[in-house]
Amino acid sequence: MAWVRFRRALPALAAAAVVAAAPRAQATIVERVVAVIGERPVLWTDLLRRAVAGRVQIRQQTRDPNVISVQEQEMYKELLERMIDDRLEEQQADRAHIKVTPDEIDRAISNIAAQAQAQQQRPVTAADVMAEVRRRGLTEQDFHDEIHRQILEGKLIELRVRPRVRVTDQDAHSTYTRWVDELRDQEPMDVRLLPLRVLPASTQEQVQARMTLAAELARRARSGEDFCQLVAQFSDDVPTRTKCGSHGPQPFATLLPAIQGAVRSLNAGEVSDPIAVQIGQEEVILVLMPMGQARVPPFAEVKDEMTQKALMEGLERARKQWLQELRRNVYVDIRL
Repeated sequence: MAWVRFRRALPALAAAAVVAAAPRAQATIVERVVAVIGERPVLWTDLLRRAVAGRVQIRQQTRDPNVISVQEQEMYKELLERMIDDRLEEQQADRAHIKVTPDEIDRAISNIAAQAQAQQQRPVTAADVMAEVRRRGLTEQDFHDEIHRQILEGKLIELRVRPRVRVTDQDAHSTYTRWVDELRDQEPMDVRLLPLRVLPASTQEQVQARMTLAAELARRARSGEDFCQLVAQFSDDVPTRTKCGSHGPQPFATLLPAIQGAVRSLNAGEVSDPIAVQIGQEEVILVLMPMGQARVPPFAEVKDEMTQKALMEGLERARKQWLQELRRNVYVDIRL
């Protein structure tokens, strides 16, 4: 089922159980209620059990105890919210007589292995998946429980949420536009620059003269003159004169906003109009030529994928709305 997905970082975080002093140096674990849903409590130990993998992940990323403490507390809060949603979904599944069979769980694990095999280009078995699960600190039962929850959620989505979502061509187009922006933001890009510095205290006439020169250089490049030769002759950025004005590939999102705007309107190899930018304390007039720009497929080529992506986004919004409606009709008391 498309909606069912394996969460790479299963909830995480464990902390030592609350210990209370008992007579004669004996310690006992004091259970604690961290939330109540309807008449059913969520116990501290329930939260800790779901938090194991997350705690392992946090401690792999940092050894700073202060950072660990802050991240663990945030994870506890997020995990408890997820557990409340899980309980609400379980109640709805009971009312609708929805069940998850062991065969469905086995098939889901096999699907995870198949996806990993496709991504890693090497054989991956269900046994390999379980080995990775154990490496992350989960037991086999913990993992099966998580898969059970996801399959159950997928069935409820199809029953209760899917009828609320209708995807139009306009939705697919909007999703495509966002996807193109994301693609460009992530794609490394080599932008060749021909900068002309404007000296401090330049008069308006001097600034205009630099702008006129930039416009002339852009015209010459568009007429067929070698852009690299123009850079070597006129660029005020000495280190890149022999590199055709290139600082090397950089993520699009890290480029100056003015450069981003110019690049969006150009194809690879085209030359921009002069752009006046402020770099630090210095004003610079740029002529640029983007290279290596990612090919963006036209909407017609990816319409099906964009329609599916719009559907998934719509389902997620509708799922959150549905869960909010469930919460309004059930007593929920968070005590963490």
